[in-house]
Amino acid sequence: MHKDSRLLRVGVLGAGPIAQAAHFDACRKARNAALYAICDRAPDLLATMAATHQPQTVYSDYAAMLADPQVEAVIIAAADQYHVDLCCQALAAGKHVLVEKPLGVDIAACAALAEQVAASGLVLQVGNNKRFDPGIRAAHEFAAHELGRRMTLKAWYCDSVYRYSMTDNLQPIIQASSAAQRPAGNPKANRRHYYLLTHGSHLVDTAHYLGGPITAVRARLLERCDAWCWFIDVAFADGALGHLELIVAVRGDWEEGFTLFGERGSIKGKVFLPWFHKASEVECFSTADGQYRRVLGADAYTYKLQIEGWAGTILHGAPQTGASVDEGLAALRALVAINQSVEGGGEWVQLASVQGGL
Repeated sequence: MHKDSRLLRVGVLGAGPIAQAAHFDACRKARNAALYAICDRAPDLLATMAATHQPQTVYSDYAAMLADPQVEAVIIAAADQYHVDLCCQALAAGKHVLVEKPLGVDIAACAALAEQVAASGLVLQVGNNKRFDPGIRAAHEFAAHELGRRMTLKAWYCDSVYRYSMTDNLQPIIQASSAAQRPAGNPKANRRHYYLLTHGSHLVDTAHYLGGPITAVRARLLERCDAWCWFIDVAFADGALGHLELIVAVRGDWEEGFTLFGERGSIKGKVFLPWFHKASEVECFSTADGQYRRVLGADAYTYKLQIEGWAGTILHGAPQTGASVDEGLAALRALVAINQSVEGGGEWVQLASVQGGL
Protein backbone atom coordinates (compact mmCIF):
# COMPACT_ATOMS: atom_id res chain seq x y z
CA MET A 1 0.00 0.00 0.00
CA HIS A 2 1.65 3.23 -1.19
CA LYS A 3 1.84 6.17 1.21
CA ASP A 4 2.96 9.71 0.40
CA SER A 5 5.97 11.14 2.20
CA ARG A 6 3.79 13.82 3.84
CA LEU A 7 0.79 12.50 5.74
CA LEU A 8 -2.00 14.48 7.36
CA ARG A 9 -2.10 13.50 11.03
CA VAL A 10 -5.76 12.80 11.82
CA GLY A 11 -7.57 12.32 15.12
CA VAL A 12 -10.91 10.53 15.00
CA LEU A 13 -13.51 11.54 17.58
CA GLY A 14 -15.98 8.77 18.29
CA ALA A 15 -15.35 5.04 18.13
CA GLY A 16 -18.93 4.07 17.30
CA PRO A 17 -20.37 2.20 14.31
CA ILE A 18 -19.47 4.59 11.46
CA ALA A 19 -15.90 4.99 12.67
CA GLN A 20 -15.52 1.23 13.06
CA ALA A 21 -17.11 0.46 9.69
CA ALA A 22 -15.42 3.23 7.72
CA HIS A 23 -13.20 5.96 9.14
CA PHE A 24 -10.53 4.02 11.02
CA ASP A 25 -9.77 1.73 8.09
CA ALA A 26 -10.10 4.52 5.53
CA CYS A 27 -7.58 6.67 7.41
CA ARG A 28 -5.10 3.82 7.52
CA LYS A 29 -5.48 3.14 3.78
CA ALA A 30 -5.52 6.75 2.54
CA ARG A 31 -2.28 7.51 0.70
CA ASN A 32 -1.87 10.97 2.25
CA ALA A 33 -3.26 10.58 5.79
CA ALA A 34 -2.40 8.74 8.98
CA LEU A 35 -4.61 7.63 11.85
CA TYR A 36 -2.70 9.47 14.55
CA ALA A 37 -5.25 9.45 17.41
CA ILE A 38 -8.55 7.97 18.50
CA CYS A 39 -10.75 9.68 21.09
CA ASP A 40 -13.74 8.21 22.90
CA ARG A 41 -15.15 8.42 26.43
CA ALA A 42 -15.89 4.69 26.63
CA PRO A 43 -12.69 3.09 28.01
CA ASP A 44 -13.49 -0.43 26.81
CA LEU A 45 -14.32 0.74 23.29
CA LEU A 46 -11.22 2.93 23.17
CA ALA A 47 -8.96 0.08 24.23
CA THR A 48 -10.44 -2.32 21.68
CA MET A 49 -10.20 0.12 18.78
CA ALA A 50 -6.64 1.11 19.74
CA ALA A 51 -5.58 -2.55 19.74
CA THR A 52 -7.24 -3.12 16.38
CA HIS A 53 -6.17 0.02 14.49
CA GLN A 54 -2.96 1.00 16.31
CA PRO A 55 -3.02 4.81 16.35
CA GLN A 56 -0.03 6.67 17.74
CA THR A 57 -2.03 7.75 20.78
CA VAL A 58 -5.50 7.69 22.33
CA TYR A 59 -7.57 10.17 24.31
CA SER A 60 -10.63 9.90 26.50
CA ASP A 61 -11.05 13.69 26.50
CA TYR A 62 -11.77 15.67 23.31
CA ALA A 63 -10.18 18.87 24.62
CA ALA A 64 -6.96 16.99 25.31
CA MET A 65 -6.86 15.64 21.76
CA LEU A 66 -7.48 19.11 20.36
CA ALA A 67 -4.61 20.44 22.50
CA ASP A 68 -2.18 17.97 20.95
CA PRO A 69 -0.08 19.93 18.41
CA GLN A 70 0.57 16.73 16.44
CA VAL A 71 -3.14 16.45 15.60
CA GLU A 72 -3.64 18.51 12.44
CA ALA A 73 -7.21 17.58 11.61
CA VAL A 74 -10.15 15.72 13.15
CA ILE A 75 -12.88 13.45 11.85
CA ILE A 76 -16.07 13.89 13.84
CA ALA A 77 -17.95 10.61 13.95
CA ALA A 78 -20.34 11.38 16.81
CA ALA A 79 -24.13 11.70 16.95
CA ASP A 80 -25.73 14.30 14.64
CA GLN A 81 -26.91 16.42 17.57
CA TYR A 82 -23.27 17.00 18.65
CA HIS A 83 -21.81 17.87 15.24
CA VAL A 84 -21.95 21.66 15.30
CA ASP A 85 -20.55 22.11 18.82
CA LEU A 86 -17.74 19.63 18.18
CA CYS A 87 -16.87 21.36 14.89
CA CYS A 88 -16.76 24.74 16.63
CA GLN A 89 -14.37 23.41 19.26
CA ALA A 90 -12.08 21.92 16.62
CA LEU A 91 -11.98 25.13 14.58
CA ALA A 92 -11.27 27.18 17.71
CA ALA A 93 -8.30 24.88 18.35
CA GLY A 94 -7.00 25.44 14.81
CA LYS A 95 -7.90 21.99 13.48
CA HIS A 96 -9.32 21.14 10.07
CA VAL A 97 -12.54 19.12 10.15
CA LEU A 98 -14.24 16.27 8.32
CA VAL A 99 -17.67 15.92 9.92
CA GLU A 100 -20.09 13.10 9.21
CA LYS A 101 -23.28 14.05 7.40
CA PRO A 102 -25.60 15.72 8.14
CA LEU A 103 -23.76 18.90 9.11
CA GLY A 104 -26.19 19.40 11.99
CA VAL A 105 -29.84 19.40 12.97
CA ASP A 106 -30.55 23.15 13.33
CA ILE A 107 -30.30 25.74 10.56
CA ALA A 108 -29.28 28.70 12.74
CA ALA A 109 -26.51 26.73 14.42
CA CYS A 110 -25.18 25.50 11.06
CA ALA A 111 -25.27 29.03 9.64
CA ALA A 112 -23.22 30.29 12.60
CA LEU A 113 -20.77 27.44 12.03
CA ALA A 114 -20.42 28.45 8.37
CA GLU A 115 -19.45 31.95 9.50
CA GLN A 116 -16.84 30.52 11.87
CA VAL A 117 -15.37 28.38 9.07
CA ALA A 118 -15.11 31.40 6.78
CA ALA A 119 -13.36 33.42 9.48
CA SER A 120 -10.96 30.61 10.42
CA GLY A 121 -9.40 29.92 7.03
CA LEU A 122 -9.56 26.22 7.89
CA VAL A 123 -11.02 23.41 5.79
CA LEU A 124 -14.32 21.90 6.87
CA GLN A 125 -15.71 19.09 4.72
CA VAL A 126 -19.04 17.33 5.23
CA GLY A 127 -18.89 13.55 4.91
CA ASN A 128 -21.04 13.12 1.82
CA ASN A 129 -18.83 10.27 0.68
CA LYS A 130 -20.86 9.51 -2.45
CA ARG A 131 -19.37 12.57 -4.14
CA PHE A 132 -16.22 10.44 -4.32
CA ASP A 133 -17.88 7.53 -6.10
CA PRO A 134 -16.04 7.47 -9.47
CA GLY A 135 -19.28 7.00 -11.39
CA ILE A 136 -21.08 9.87 -9.65
CA ARG A 137 -18.00 12.06 -10.07
CA ALA A 138 -17.95 11.26 -13.81
CA ALA A 139 -21.64 12.21 -13.99
CA HIS A 140 -20.86 15.50 -12.25
CA GLU A 141 -18.09 16.32 -14.75
CA PHE A 142 -20.26 15.42 -17.74
CA ALA A 143 -23.16 17.50 -16.40
CA ALA A 144 -20.85 20.46 -15.82
CA HIS A 145 -19.03 20.42 -19.16
CA GLU A 146 -20.91 18.44 -21.81
CA LEU A 147 -24.61 18.02 -20.96
CA GLY A 148 -25.49 21.63 -21.75
CA ARG A 149 -28.52 23.20 -20.15
CA ARG A 150 -30.18 20.80 -17.73
CA MET A 151 -33.85 20.03 -18.29
CA THR A 152 -34.73 17.39 -15.69
CA LEU A 153 -33.16 15.44 -12.83
CA LYS A 154 -34.73 12.47 -11.12
CA ALA A 155 -33.03 10.73 -8.20
CA TRP A 156 -34.13 7.98 -5.84
CA TYR A 157 -32.86 6.36 -2.65
CA CYS A 158 -34.64 3.22 -1.48
CA ASP A 159 -33.29 1.52 1.59
CA SER A 160 -34.00 -2.21 1.83
CA VAL A 161 -35.44 -4.33 4.62
CA TYR A 162 -32.62 -6.77 3.76
CA ARG A 163 -29.81 -4.22 4.04
CA TYR A 164 -28.47 -5.54 7.34
CA SER A 165 -28.33 -9.07 5.95
CA MET A 166 -25.86 -7.59 3.46
CA THR A 167 -23.93 -5.19 5.66
CA ASP A 168 -23.46 -7.66 8.49
CA ASN A 169 -21.34 -9.70 6.08
CA LEU A 170 -19.51 -6.68 4.62
CA GLN A 171 -18.67 -4.65 7.71
CA PRO A 172 -16.50 -5.62 10.68
CA ILE A 173 -18.37 -6.85 13.73
CA ILE A 174 -19.42 -3.60 15.41
CA GLN A 175 -18.39 -3.29 19.05
CA ALA A 176 -20.69 -1.50 21.49
CA SER A 177 -20.21 -0.09 25.00
CA SER A 178 -22.58 0.81 27.79
CA ALA A 179 -20.28 3.77 28.52
CA ALA A 180 -20.78 5.37 25.09
CA GLN A 181 -22.09 8.95 25.18
CA ARG A 182 -25.50 9.43 23.58
CA PRO A 183 -27.77 12.46 23.07
CA ALA A 184 -30.52 13.13 25.59
CA GLY A 185 -33.70 11.24 24.83
CA ASN A 186 -33.75 9.01 21.77
CA PRO A 187 -33.36 10.90 18.45
CA LYS A 188 -34.20 7.70 16.55
CA ALA A 189 -37.64 7.55 18.17
CA ASN A 190 -38.94 10.12 15.65
CA ARG A 191 -38.32 7.95 12.63
CA ARG A 192 -39.58 10.54 10.17
CA HIS A 193 -36.86 12.97 11.22
CA TYR A 194 -34.24 10.26 11.71
CA TYR A 195 -34.69 8.79 8.23
CA LEU A 196 -34.72 12.23 6.61
CA LEU A 197 -31.44 13.13 8.29
CA THR A 198 -29.74 9.77 7.81
CA HIS A 199 -30.84 8.83 4.29
CA GLY A 200 -32.33 12.04 2.94
CA SER A 201 -29.04 13.88 3.41
CA HIS A 202 -27.47 11.58 0.81
CA LEU A 203 -30.34 12.08 -1.63
CA VAL A 204 -30.50 15.87 -1.49
CA ASP A 205 -26.70 16.18 -1.70
CA THR A 206 -26.61 14.00 -4.83
CA ALA A 207 -29.35 16.17 -6.33
CA HIS A 208 -27.36 19.32 -5.49
CA TYR A 209 -24.08 17.83 -6.74
CA LEU A 210 -25.54 16.85 -10.11
CA GLY A 211 -28.30 19.41 -10.57
CA GLY A 212 -27.00 22.53 -8.83
CA PRO A 213 -28.56 24.54 -6.00
CA ILE A 214 -32.13 23.71 -4.97
CA THR A 215 -34.40 26.71 -4.45
CA ALA A 216 -37.74 25.16 -3.47
CA VAL A 217 -39.39 21.81 -2.72
CA ARG A 218 -42.90 20.38 -2.55
CA ALA A 219 -43.26 17.07 -0.74
CA ARG A 220 -45.75 14.34 0.13
CA LEU A 221 -45.23 11.54 2.65
CA LEU A 222 -46.94 8.17 2.94
CA GLU A 223 -46.45 6.14 6.13
CA ARG A 224 -47.68 2.63 5.50
CA CYS A 225 -46.60 -0.98 6.21
CA ASP A 226 -43.86 0.22 8.54
CA ALA A 227 -42.33 2.20 5.66
CA TRP A 228 -41.86 5.92 5.00
CA CYS A 229 -42.22 7.12 1.40
CA TRP A 230 -41.41 10.70 0.38
CA PHE A 231 -42.18 12.00 -3.14
CA ILE A 232 -40.55 15.39 -3.61
CA ASP A 233 -40.83 17.91 -6.43
CA VAL A 234 -37.74 20.10 -6.74
CA ALA A 235 -37.08 23.49 -8.31
CA PHE A 236 -33.44 24.10 -9.24
CA ALA A 237 -31.77 27.50 -9.46
CA ASP A 238 -31.12 27.09 -13.21
CA GLY A 239 -34.82 26.44 -13.90
CA ALA A 240 -34.53 22.66 -14.35
CA LEU A 241 -37.25 20.44 -12.94
CA GLY A 242 -36.53 17.69 -10.43
CA HIS A 243 -38.16 14.80 -8.64
CA LEU A 244 -36.75 12.91 -5.65
CA GLU A 245 -37.98 9.69 -4.05
CA LEU A 246 -36.92 8.51 -0.59
CA ILE A 247 -38.34 5.19 0.62
CA VAL A 248 -37.38 3.48 3.87
CA ALA A 249 -37.65 0.58 3.42
CA VAL A 250 -38.54 -1.33 0.24
CA ARG A 251 -39.28 -5.04 0.17
CA GLY A 252 -36.54 -5.93 -2.26
CA ASP A 253 -32.98 -5.03 -3.11
CA TRP A 254 -31.35 -1.71 -2.27
CA GLU A 255 -32.14 0.78 -5.05
CA GLU A 256 -30.42 4.08 -5.63
CA GLY A 257 -29.92 5.96 -8.86
CA PHE A 258 -30.49 9.03 -10.98
CA THR A 259 -31.26 10.29 -14.48
CA LEU A 260 -30.50 13.65 -16.05
CA PHE A 261 -31.69 14.95 -19.41
CA GLY A 262 -30.10 18.00 -20.95
CA GLU A 263 -29.49 20.02 -24.07
CA ARG A 264 -26.71 17.85 -25.49
CA GLY A 265 -27.10 14.47 -23.85
CA SER A 266 -28.28 12.41 -20.92
CA ILE A 267 -26.94 10.60 -17.86
CA LYS A 268 -28.22 7.45 -16.18
CA GLY A 269 -26.76 6.06 -12.97
CA LYS A 270 -27.25 2.99 -10.79
CA VAL A 271 -25.71 3.33 -7.33
CA PHE A 272 -24.77 0.36 -5.17
CA LEU A 273 -24.83 -0.13 -1.41
CA PRO A 274 -21.67 1.77 -0.43
CA TRP A 275 -20.18 -1.05 1.64
CA PHE A 276 -19.54 -3.05 -1.53
CA HIS A 277 -17.00 -0.32 -2.52
CA LYS A 278 -18.27 -0.67 -6.09
CA ALA A 279 -18.41 2.31 -8.43
CA SER A 280 -21.82 3.33 -9.65
CA GLU A 281 -22.76 2.17 -13.13
CA VAL A 282 -23.10 5.48 -14.94
CA GLU A 283 -23.62 5.97 -18.67
CA CYS A 284 -23.28 9.40 -20.23
CA PHE A 285 -24.65 9.92 -23.74
CA SER A 286 -23.40 12.83 -25.84
CA THR A 287 -24.97 14.12 -29.03
CA ALA A 288 -21.50 15.37 -30.06
CA ASP A 289 -20.39 11.87 -31.08
CA GLY A 290 -23.56 9.80 -30.65
CA GLN A 291 -21.86 7.52 -28.12
CA TYR A 292 -22.32 6.34 -24.56
CA ARG A 293 -19.42 6.48 -22.09
CA ARG A 294 -18.95 4.56 -18.87
CA VAL A 295 -16.18 4.84 -16.27
CA LEU A 296 -14.82 1.67 -14.65
CA GLY A 297 -13.89 3.17 -11.27
CA ALA A 298 -11.66 0.35 -10.06
CA ASP A 299 -11.03 2.17 -6.77
CA ALA A 300 -14.41 3.01 -5.30
CA TYR A 301 -13.64 3.02 -1.57
CA THR A 302 -15.44 6.33 -1.16
CA TYR A 303 -14.60 6.77 2.53
CA LYS A 304 -10.90 6.51 1.71
CA LEU A 305 -11.20 8.73 -1.36
CA GLN A 306 -12.97 11.47 0.61
CA ILE A 307 -10.15 11.49 3.18
CA GLU A 308 -7.58 11.73 0.37
CA GLY A 309 -9.46 14.65 -1.18
CA TRP A 310 -9.79 16.41 2.17
CA ALA A 311 -6.12 15.87 3.00
CA GLY A 312 -5.06 17.07 -0.46
CA THR A 313 -6.86 20.37 0.09
CA ILE A 314 -5.29 20.83 3.52
CA LEU A 315 -1.74 19.80 2.65
CA HIS A 316 -1.37 21.06 -0.90
CA GLY A 317 -4.17 23.56 -1.50
CA ALA A 318 -5.98 21.30 -3.97
CA PRO A 319 -9.53 22.41 -4.83
CA GLN A 320 -12.08 21.21 -2.30
CA THR A 321 -14.05 18.48 -4.04
CA GLY A 322 -16.07 17.30 -1.06
CA ALA A 323 -19.18 19.00 0.29
CA SER A 324 -18.37 22.37 1.84
CA VAL A 325 -19.94 23.80 4.99
CA ASP A 326 -22.23 25.94 2.81
CA GLU A 327 -23.34 22.87 0.89
CA GLY A 328 -23.94 21.04 4.16
CA LEU A 329 -26.10 23.96 5.28
CA ALA A 330 -27.98 23.89 1.96
CA ALA A 331 -28.67 20.18 2.41
CA LEU A 332 -30.11 20.76 5.89
CA ARG A 333 -32.27 23.59 4.54
CA ALA A 334 -33.64 21.20 1.92
CA LEU A 335 -34.43 18.54 4.51
CA VAL A 336 -36.17 21.02 6.81
CA ALA A 337 -38.12 22.40 3.83
CA ILE A 338 -39.21 18.88 2.82
CA ASN A 339 -40.48 18.23 6.35
CA GLN A 340 -42.26 21.59 6.48
CA SER A 341 -43.91 20.95 3.12
CA VAL A 342 -45.21 17.59 4.33
CA GLU A 343 -46.56 19.16 7.51
CA GLY A 344 -48.09 22.02 5.49
CA GLY A 345 -50.09 19.78 3.18
CA GLY A 346 -47.67 19.54 0.30
CA GLU A 347 -47.25 23.23 -0.52
CA TRP A 348 -44.08 24.65 -2.10
CA VAL A 349 -41.49 25.78 0.45
CA GLN A 350 -38.65 28.14 -0.47
CA LEU A 351 -35.33 27.03 1.00
CA ALA A 352 -34.24 30.62 1.63
CA SER A 353 -37.13 31.15 4.03
CA VAL A 354 -36.90 28.03 6.19
CA GLN A 355 -35.84 28.17 9.82
CA GLY A 356 -35.65 25.67 12.66
CA GLY A 357 -34.42 22.12 12.31
CA LEU A 358 -35.18 18.43 12.60
